[in-house]
Amino acid sequence: MFRLLRLSVGLAYRCFRCRRDLLLENLVLRQQLLVFKQRKERPRLAPVDKLFWIGIKRIWSQWKNSLVIVTPEAVVRWHREGFRKYWRWRSRHQVGRKCISRELRELIFQMVSENPTWGAPRIHGELLMLGFEVSERTVSRCIRCAPNRPEASRLWKAFLSNQREAIAAMDFFTVPTLTFSVLYCFFVIAHDRRRILHFHVTRHPNSFWIAQQLREAFPCQHPFKHLIFDRDAKFGSEVLSAVQSIELSSVRTSFRSPWQNGIAETLGWRLQAIF
Repeated sequence: MFRLLRLSVGLAYRCFRCRRDLLLENLVLRQQLLVFKQRKERPRLAPVDKLFWIGIKRIWSQWKNSLVIVTPEAVVRWHREGFRKYWRWRSRHQVGRKCISRELRELIFQMVSENPTWGAPRIHGELLMLGFEVSERTVSRCIRCAPNRPEASRLWKAFLSNQREAIAAMDFFTVPTLTFSVLYCFFVIAHDRRRILHFHVTRHPNSFWIAQQLREAFPCQHPFKHLIFDRDAKFGSEVLSAVQSIELSSVRTSFRSPWQNGIAETLGWRLQAIF
């Protein structure tokens, strides 16, 4: 009796569904049936099957309702793995600069703070005698990034705490697409209540586009005085001019210091994990 009632309810539900959803559901169920027909103890999904589910996820909003042999988390994981493999293949012939370790960078900072008169050649020679293989140009670049004052972090935290109601921050996070391209998501957030003031997406971000987004994010009357952002190359002279035109002071973070824009960085990381 229960099976008959369930069948009747399912038949009535399908009578009111659109033809597109029924066709996609039949396609999804047939694909899983082909996997079950394989003569193995445990059905295994081939790469073609994984690509099928990634495509269905993008074109059909109700794809989760017809899952039998896979879980939604597995489909999302396959998409992310495909994205990583695609960009690993694209960058297989590119050779980048070798990054130095955190311990070596902190050692250079310590040498600079304890020996203010030493330059890059002297510090480079001392590192070679200690057994560190590093170029003089890398040492010179680290010296420029060395903090000048030990109490700088305390002063920055005090600034964020005292001017919280008047501070806004902006940043980007990326979202991969089905075709393995990248969408750049731009957002502006207020520090006082963590409110999203503006949000937009583009494939080709540049300074002119960012300047226009700032004009839309901050109307003529706004309570903010400072705008925090990092030293990304996209934030060029046009962005600085736009920030000045809307009566905000530009506060740029130091090199490789995401903690100085922690609220925007944390939000971007969480949104990127969701998408």
